Amino acid sequence: MPRTATETLEGVFATRAARAAELARRSPVAQAPLQFAAGLLAVQGGMAAALAASHREQPLVGRFEEDGERIVVRGLEVARYAAAHGPAALAQEARERVASDVDHVRASLETAFSGASSTTPDYLSRAILRPYLEVLRAHGITPARTHADGSCPFCRGSPAVGCRRGASESDGALRHLVCAHCGLEWRIDRIRCPACSEKDPARLPVFHDETRPTVRLETCESCRHYVKSIDVSGDPEAVPEVDDLQSLALDLWAREAGYTRREPGLAGI
Repeated sequence: MPRTATETLEGVFATRAARAAELARRSPVAQAPLQFAAGLLAVQGGMAAALAASHREQPLVGRFEEDGERIVVRGLEVARYAAAHGPAALAQEARERVASDVDHVRASLETAFSGASSTTPDYLSRAILRPYLEVLRAHGITPARTHADGSCPFCRGSPAVGCRRGASESDGALRHLVCAHCGLEWRIDRIRCPACSEKDPARLPVFHDETRPTVRLETCESCRHYVKSIDVSGDPEAVPEVDDLQSLALDLWAREAGYTRREPGLAGI
């Protein structure tokens, strides 16, 4: 029997959460962010399941002004989790969000949904909106994001991480990006900056860490943004967004070198 959208989404988030929990056991250095991500993904999965179930009774339409009430009610659970278990700065922001009035919470989410705050990513709002956008994607409902200018073909969000699949890196079709907002994975040209579309190879240096041969930083000298790319071809259990958390030291190096990550990863970094 075919799985329902609710069951499918629950399974997707559960798989991600299980991967984070497993890596937390195997990666002492990255244990804290991975444990946080495991819990966050579980809470997001519950929100996605609830929204998918409510969609059967009252269809979601992809416009925040009409869907917003359901997002706010369910999304506060995500904020409460971040307040209780998130890194210090995120936890403080989440506590303030939870303590504020509903109109303020709704306004913050609506701004983040529209994409108007894309120059300064609102990680907490993104974490709350992620289940909603994944439900929309599961049902083929295009979100009405009038200001978003990212490169995701579905929701126009920006990528959180990149990945490489297949046997040969020379094949440009094997380079992929994963949307931070809706989770869509899509192909991208081998030589192109996803932030500014720079195509000059001389301005797109790639950096490697000898201790993590499957991870590289794809940077751009034109806009000074970078994407972390993970080779997942050798590990069928890999989840790019989750596996990203094992190499946060590379993000710290990139920041010190003057590069900016287009979107924070699952741990808000």
